[in-house]
Amino acid sequence: MSRIHDALKKAAQERSGRTIGGSETDILESTAGHSASVATGELLDRQAILSGSGITATANPDFDVLAQRCTQTEWNFTAQANLFAQSGEGRLGAERFRTLRSRLYQIAETRLLKSMVVTSSVPAEGKTFVVTNLAHSIARQMERRVILIDADLRAPRLHRVLGAPKGPGLVDYLRGRADECAVIQRGKDPNLFLIPAGSDVDEPSELLLNERMGLLVGRLTKMFDWVILDSPPALPVHDASIIATYCDGVLFVVRAGETDFQLADKAAAEFREKNLLGVVLNQVGTSDSGSYYYYYGAKND
Repeated sequence: MSRIHDALKKAAQERSGRTIGGSETDILESTAGHSASVATGELLDRQAILSGSGITATANPDFDVLAQRCTQTEWNFTAQANLFAQSGEGRLGAERFRTLRSRLYQIAETRLLKSMVVTSSVPAEGKTFVVTNLAHSIARQMERRVILIDADLRAPRLHRVLGAPKGPGLVDYLRGRADECAVIQRGKDPNLFLIPAGSDVDEPSELLLNERMGLLVGRLTKMFDWVILDSPPALPVHDASIIATYCDGVLFVVRAGETDFQLADKAAAEFREKNLLGVVLNQVGTSDSGSYYYYYGAKND
């Protein structure tokens, strides 16, 4: 997979203790101990940099009704969930997500990209961290509406890091027990919305195959600028591959220094035919004062 493949190898090098070189602008230190940098697809090699671009949200009667009917909540973010609320070195982490946001906007200028699933090969690689902070980076822009969907029905975490109620949520909607307005939450930020996982379920894969899942994503893309889904890791279960069929692109998260290269490469390969956008290298290198992160450009074959 050319440079996406190379990015995975660099993460493996960090695992084995070898030093990864980078320029001063490649390195990020964060007191939060978490951040990310992205290795994205060939469309990101264009020279034009969009200045806070993306598709501007326009008047939408359906959205106005949804915004009035959805649940208004008081979220209590954890420190990891919002780097943009931090001071000092935490702001450097926020800058990385602004960069990721800009690069995704570049792709959106050349092809349809409004819905995206974020996954990884195994648990604990930082998917939810990437999802929440990317969402904050988008929502901070005027008239940029973003909705998060916790589609990890096996081990949901979005409601925890956002300090939001777990339900009703996606499971309840897919079972036909609640409509979309009943499962959508809105916090203080007028541009940021959430569909939590909702009730527990014994067979998540079968439920995700429900035609209501595709209808939900399709409807939300007409009302929001970005629909971002947090999914289970790709190797243990098939859920992420199912969710990817409903989305315009896949963002793959790798925790450098932890993820085995062969496992990451095998998992990423599953999405080569499903619009793999790129690889986010999370937690690359560490020091006593924080964590370092590197950005690697990548091209798909």
